[in-house]
Amino acid sequence: MFNFDLTKFKKYDKPGPRYTSYPTAPQFNETFNSEKFLDEIVKTNYGENLPDLSLYFHLPYCDTLCYFCGCNMIITRNRDRIQDYIKYVKKEIDLLRSFLNVNRKVTQLHWGGGTPTHLNPDEINDLASYIRQSFQFYDDSENGCEIDPRGLTKEHLAALRNNSFNRISMGVQDFNEKVQIATNRVQPEDITRQTVAWIRELGYHSINLDLIYGLPFQTLKTFEETVEKIIDISPNRIAVFNYAHVPWMKKHMALIHPEDLPPAEEKLEILKMTIEKLTSAGYVFLGMDHFAKPDDELAVAMKEKKLHRNFQGYSTRSGTDLYSFGITGISQLQRVYAQNLKTEKEYFAALDNESLPVAKGYYLNNDDLLRRHVIMKLMCNFELDMKTVEEKFKINFKEYFSSGLANLQEMITDELLTIENNKIVVSEMGRLLIRNIAMNFDGYLERKEDKAKYSRTV
Repeated sequence: MFNFDLTKFKKYDKPGPRYTSYPTAPQFNETFNSEKFLDEIVKTNYGENLPDLSLYFHLPYCDTLCYFCGCNMIITRNRDRIQDYIKYVKKEIDLLRSFLNVNRKVTQLHWGGGTPTHLNPDEINDLASYIRQSFQFYDDSENGCEIDPRGLTKEHLAALRNNSFNRISMGVQDFNEKVQIATNRVQPEDITRQTVAWIRELGYHSINLDLIYGLPFQTLKTFEETVEKIIDISPNRIAVFNYAHVPWMKKHMALIHPEDLPPAEEKLEILKMTIEKLTSAGYVFLGMDHFAKPDDELAVAMKEKKLHRNFQGYSTRSGTDLYSFGITGISQLQRVYAQNLKTEKEYFAALDNESLPVAKGYYLNNDDLLRRHVIMKLMCNFELDMKTVEEKFKINFKEYFSSGLANLQEMITDELLTIENNKIVVSEMGRLLIRNIAMNFDGYLERKEDKAKYSRTV
């Protein structure tokens, strides 16, 4: 059973990046524009052995506002607005597709939001079939969609399944009614269970359920009841996120009153209980906030040191070029990041001008590539072979990262990791604090060039 020492744990609770990318999004800048992105696309679509494609579609619309939400979303019930958006996403597909090598295949597809299932079944079929017609997919491609069971019908799920979607991710957050009312997300347990039954009946390969700890009015006892119910539902994967109260970034979070949030001590007790219950129930703790059954692809990939991390979180499909569609979507090629425009008006106008809708981005230098490699290996494999890094990047690891390695000494004392035989190995407790460990290899933090406000690591 997984155990950790709360007394050691508390002192590491400080703001830090989640490292879905390195450099992190605050380093993106507007000097990287659509022309520079297009240049990189053209350069990386010639030659042999090109990376496979990963596609992300941002569908930002929601029916109601969840007060805890940190996503880029738009609350609307205007179906004409949604239809217009779908039309422009198709235009973006057509424009981008014209620059891509026709032989490249899609290994991974993800719809996120917002709420993709705020689209009705006909709209789902319309967009999904257009994507399938526009790209070549591998037979075993991983095709996932985020859903909201509130207002969902079996027809929504059937439309996705008929278009080869095989993975579903669904938010639960907490089954406690008082917590649901306080966060404006009332989702009765029977709706969640009915949705899971439909997913299984329709033959999806995998179900992920999301929980959030640190929400208003949560207690150790009430959240334990939620965790037990989740174990009974028995999804393939479970994500347990730390609520990040950042009203300076997301104004609607001000609707959550800080005095209603659980105190830091209880929040840690909730996290400890959750990890111990899930691991005792047979789930593999993948690190930071993810759990999976032992036979799940993520658990197998972690065991084989093949986990990957991108803007959608942990993945088994590494080495791809990620192209994102829709407002705010972030594309990731081997050396660049490019983020789309944030508003519908700007996004539509760019596409009307036959221009890629890029707002900002980043071109990685050699130091960025090295540090990204180190950080992602730690985040995904929870160990790092310094000699392998030295051979790959032609550096002396201990000299290059002297400052970061010095900062790790306290973490070694606290049993978060070990450094022996030129290997950094993260302990089970260290996995929970992997963000803190990775921060020691972040050049922007080391040089004090990163002024962004991040959520807390615990």
